[in-house]
Amino acid sequence: MADIAEGKARKTRYVDHGWPTTDPDDHAVSELVTDRTGALSPFGELTFPVPSDDLPYIHPVTVINR
Repeated sequence: MADIAEGKARKTRYVDHGWPTTDPDDHAVSELVTDRTGALSPFGELTFPVPSDDLPYIHPVTVINR
C-alpha cells in the first residue's frame, strides 16, 4: 500500500485470452481439427478418430465376490 501512496506505478498483468490465427478469416482451434500438417500436429499422418479395433485397449472387468 505504501508504494501506491508514494505514487509508484503498479505493474499491470497482461493475459491474452485470444487464439492464435494464421489468416484473418482462419481460426486455429486444435491440432486435431486443423487443415495443416507439420509442427502443429505431434501425431504425424494419423487420422482421428482412430478405429477402436486398432487401439491396444482392453476394458477392465471387475467380478464382485458375493
